Amino acid sequence: MDAIALIDKYYAESPELKKLLLTHSRQVAGRCLKIAAAHPELGLDTVFLEEAAMLHDIGIVQTDAPGILCTGEAPYICHGHIGAEMMRREGYPRHARVCERHTGAGLTKAEIEMRELPLPVGDYCPETLEEQLICYADKFYSKSRPGCEKTAEQALNSVSKFGEEGACRFRRWMELFKENNGQ
Repeated sequence: MDAIALIDKYYAESPELKKLLLTHSRQVAGRCLKIAAAHPELGLDTVFLEEAAMLHDIGIVQTDAPGILCTGEAPYICHGHIGAEMMRREGYPRHARVCERHTGAGLTKAEIEMRELPLPVGDYCPETLEEQLICYADKFYSKSRPGCEKTAEQALNSVSKFGEEGACRFRRWMELFKENNGQ
């Protein structure tokens, strides 16, 4: 699979958004690969990690988020679901799961119903180690501040705004994916 070719396909008419997406996705992929190298005991699929990290946000192109150059029609919260549909159409169901499961620290059916989110009701929490790692790494980088990296505490605070359940998942990942620099 050529992740960049897929991004090119969907972002041909949005070069500035493509640049933003690539910056963010490369940051996430880099962190994933660094953590995978530090934790060989986890047996992570690094080829898949890099591909899926590069594609996890591909659905933003169809969302309405002018602050990050997105001029689509769907609410931004839908970008994971949209990206999953795109990846399934392309024949990449495993990558689709990463797209739909990386929002926040994952979303449960109860959270979607309680918050009345415009998503198909279901459980979208990362299950595989690769899904969990991409979701975790994603929280350290914001598309609204490209090039900046959050501390583990800042990432946890961001996730905590949406409830204790996601914060608990993130804390577990902090332990599982322990990084040498204390994050």
